[in-house]
Amino acid sequence: MTEGLVQIAAEVEAFLASLEPGSARVTLRPMTRHDEAEFVALTRASQELHHPWMSLPGTAEEFRTYLTHFDPATTRRLLVCLRDSGDIAGMVNINSIIRGRFQNGSLGYAAFAPTAGHGYMGEGLALVVRYAFEQLRLHRLDAQIQPDNHASLKLIQRLGFHYEGSSQGLLFIDGAWRDHERWALLNPSPWPAHPSLPNP
Repeated sequence: MTEGLVQIAAEVEAFLASLEPGSARVTLRPMTRHDEAEFVALTRASQELHHPWMSLPGTAEEFRTYLTHFDPATTRRLLVCLRDSGDIAGMVNINSIIRGRFQNGSLGYAAFAPTAGHGYMGEGLALVVRYAFEQLRLHRLDAQIQPDNHASLKLIQRLGFHYEGSSQGLLFIDGAWRDHERWALLNPSPWPAHPSLPNP
């Protein structure tokens, strides 16, 4: 593991240790190079589920390139895993983390077909939201979702995100610039931010 990943792993572990013991079916961990084979196989098995909403690494080479674009200062790449088996059920990225006066992160997420439809992704995403607010101390999370991606819209609404508007041609996906709805959620217990502090 790189120094950045070691730090994030410790950060995630500290967050999970702070939770009340319960019957949670999923847990979180950072994505690493050791996840290559399982992640690529899951991506291939989930092409129909993901198309045309997103494109994830479908080859070993694409996965390695995907990992090289990781910056621990501005990104968290987390896997939602089944607590009992450790199998990967989904992934959640917190992208474009900006500190200072903004204290914002942007969510991207996907379930994988073999375990989709059992509520694991909802549980995992709820954990990531708590992690972002309680451990990273972000003030705000946002998510950009294509208007026809009804499953994703229902999921984000269940977590309390509110609709902020629509942006034309926001992201280049599946060979074209796609319109997206913008949804956001504020930290219910915001931490004071200071523009000179990158991480309060």
